[in-house]
Amino acid sequence: MDFNKSHSLFEEALRYIPGGVNSPVRSGKAVGTMPIFVKSGKGCHITDVDGNRYVDYVCSWGPLILGHAPDCVLDALRETLPYGTSFGIPTMLEIEMAKKIVEMVPSVEKVRMVNSGTEAVMSAIRLARGYTGRSKVIKFDGCYHGHSDCLLVEAGSGIATLAIPGSPGVPENLVKDTISLPFNNLEAVKKVVQEIGNEVACIILEPVGGNMGVVPPEKGYLEGLRKICDDNGILLIFDEVMTGFRVSKGGAQELYGVYPDITCLGKVIGGGMPVGAYGGSREIMSSIAPEGNVYQAGTLSGNPLAMSAGLAQLKKLSEPGMYEKLEEKSAYLEKGIMNAAKKSGVEVCGNRVGSMGCVFFTRGPVKDFESAKKSDTEKYARFFRGMLEHGVYLAPSQFEAYFVSTAHEEKDLDKTIEAAEKVFKTL
Repeated sequence: MDFNKSHSLFEEALRYIPGGVNSPVRSGKAVGTMPIFVKSGKGCHITDVDGNRYVDYVCSWGPLILGHAPDCVLDALRETLPYGTSFGIPTMLEIEMAKKIVEMVPSVEKVRMVNSGTEAVMSAIRLARGYTGRSKVIKFDGCYHGHSDCLLVEAGSGIATLAIPGSPGVPENLVKDTISLPFNNLEAVKKVVQEIGNEVACIILEPVGGNMGVVPPEKGYLEGLRKICDDNGILLIFDEVMTGFRVSKGGAQELYGVYPDITCLGKVIGGGMPVGAYGGSREIMSSIAPEGNVYQAGTLSGNPLAMSAGLAQLKKLSEPGMYEKLEEKSAYLEKGIMNAAKKSGVEVCGNRVGSMGCVFFTRGPVKDFESAKKSDTEKYARFFRGMLEHGVYLAPSQFEAYFVSTAHEEKDLDKTIEAAEKVFKTL
């Protein structure tokens, strides 16, 4: 494949943008490549500026469940755009979106719109602290909750990809109340809560780890966290920025039947537009200004373009059979890739929940950040580059997920499996 235009654009970008990219994982540094520059996307395909076409499994890091530029989303944007892009004043679309989220997410009775997953989580933490009057936060190694200061501790995603230990610029006093524990380890949580439970405002986690690769919760883990929180007056926060509406219609909480006090959402509810939200019970959410005294604001929150695009996607996902089709496609792909690895004698561990999955280059099992880090990242890099040459675009990091959309057809999945077979043989 020819990448001349992409490489030229990257050299130009380096002159004006730190690292040449606006989000670190995009750089391709972890997989030994320069980034490709995308020109367009439609369905499950993207085309770069050099004219190379790929089956895309990044899907804008998860939110494009219907694929790129679905007609329903484009139609909604065309209908909304002539009326304006932002007002900083309420619109009817905000109410429609709030009602749709409350309808679909089991634990949410009221919801506040924001502009990103990072903002949603940052606001949820402040709400938990304000509501409980406590300061400490328990999170889990490898769970990434955006780049707000107090949560940039033992985070996954780009922090893991680029081997950055936390981040300069985050003073110690801003993370002194953040406790990071091993994922899928209830005993570690119990021990900390026994010692300082009356100081802990909340426990926050991705119910399915998606930023250290994909790591499902072990049986009883989420239920155990729920009980610990109930017994100690601690709020349980599910960061469903990635899993919300992707692993099931009502997110991971519906899939596992464990309901948090606060839910953080993002990406998917914008249908590809920048957006986020956090919600919970009426009682907890009543603490948010102007109803309560926990302050949070945003000029672009609930902007009409994001609301219309997100609503169109959520309405389409509410149609019967959508998630059954997604599960069928995702299971087919997973089986094909794992069989291809086995045939080639390449040792991998596959984790998948719904339409998000990961191929770890390690024996496994992968059940937490420590076991995920045992993966052979150099081998993954070679796999990534090989798949790219065969027209398949995966996440440029071992510690990210792949995503299947409703737009992926059997021929696209077969192409991916065939490419994997060829690449595995070279490893």
